[in-house]
Amino acid sequence: MARQETHVVGLDIGTTRTTAVIAEVNDDGRLEIMGVGTAESRGLRKGVIVNPDAAAEPIRRAVEEAERMSGLIAESVHVSMSGTLLRGLNNRGIIAITSADRRITRADIKRVIETACVVTLPGGHEIIDVQPQEYIIDGQDGISDPLDMLGTRLEVAVHIITGPITVRQNIISAVNRAGLLVADIVLEPVAAAEATLTDDEREYGSAVINIGGETTSLAIYQRGAVQHTAIFPFGGSHFTNDIAFGLRTPIPEAERIKRTYGCVLPALATDKDETIEVPSVGRRPPRALSRQLLCEILQPRAEELLGHVAEEIKRAGFERELSSGVILTGGGALLQGLTDLAEQIFDHPTRLGYPLGVTGLSEETNSPLYTTAIGLVVIAHRGRLGRYYRAAASPGAISRTAARVRSWLANLF
Repeated sequence: MARQETHVVGLDIGTTRTTAVIAEVNDDGRLEIMGVGTAESRGLRKGVIVNPDAAAEPIRRAVEEAERMSGLIAESVHVSMSGTLLRGLNNRGIIAITSADRRITRADIKRVIETACVVTLPGGHEIIDVQPQEYIIDGQDGISDPLDMLGTRLEVAVHIITGPITVRQNIISAVNRAGLLVADIVLEPVAAAEATLTDDEREYGSAVINIGGETTSLAIYQRGAVQHTAIFPFGGSHFTNDIAFGLRTPIPEAERIKRTYGCVLPALATDKDETIEVPSVGRRPPRALSRQLLCEILQPRAEELLGHVAEEIKRAGFERELSSGVILTGGGALLQGLTDLAEQIFDHPTRLGYPLGVTGLSEETNSPLYTTAIGLVVIAHRGRLGRYYRAAASPGAISRTAARVRSWLANLF
């Protein structure tokens, strides 16, 4: 079956789980989820691919499962990116409009973004993504698209994602080894935000917190654009490890207990007589322990995780700027009581982030677990297709930052 131009593929490569989503534009012009596939991840550590060979197999299995469900063929994928070595920074660029009629052209927009991308990077690092926040024409700010407007001076504010060159290389290598091409690479919380935020939340200030397996990522939105990003070395696996240690049970059983009974507020375990059968390590018999004890084990870790995010929001100057509140996404967000605890810590209204703006969601996929993968297909549908990776990328290819920015700009318009 030939690849149809109307369908796009999102690939969320998490530390513990790889998820593929295939979506197609339906007759009403809306994006419809056609197929979903998942596989247990391999070859990742703290959100970063460290073994492309190992990571390729779950990528292949997840995509093939989505292909079987949808009846569509995936050739290129839009991939999520995470890792504590990634950094976000804001920068500005400014140019003079030199045309006789002072009308701003696409070439002017490309040129001003290029000037904003002139930043000093550590050795072995590169610009991975550039997101325009706003344009300013002759001092008038808040402009989202300056094309064909008149002015003598054009400025742009951008949010830039940087990271080690090897992060991008290993993503491309793993995807290529799975028999696929990379169409785009998007920061994980930005993809999650695309699937979960309303227009008002983007405009008036909100924080998207994506709790993954070994990392938690943050994206702050205001005035319709991303203003700040950060990634933390904490995730759902830390809760699992706490259960395994605190209840002296094997890791697989700790994961099952977390998903079935996990709670971060002991006050929500109202039945003090409720017990959980906990398998023991080795050949020891299982034990019956109270669910309240489980909640008491998980609460300190939840407070630590959310506390680190709250400190980052404060450090970035957005502590009182989140008028639309906090949105929790990712599998780790499903712990009972986490939204209530987050409201206490952030002092802002908090909700779970569910996918918005797409059709074809099943009971399974209408979940915070799938927001990043669905956000990737939403971004692709909105026109990011091929920003960086229109052609097959060589697994070992390294481009200079300036060349990569020019490539991004060439495909943006």
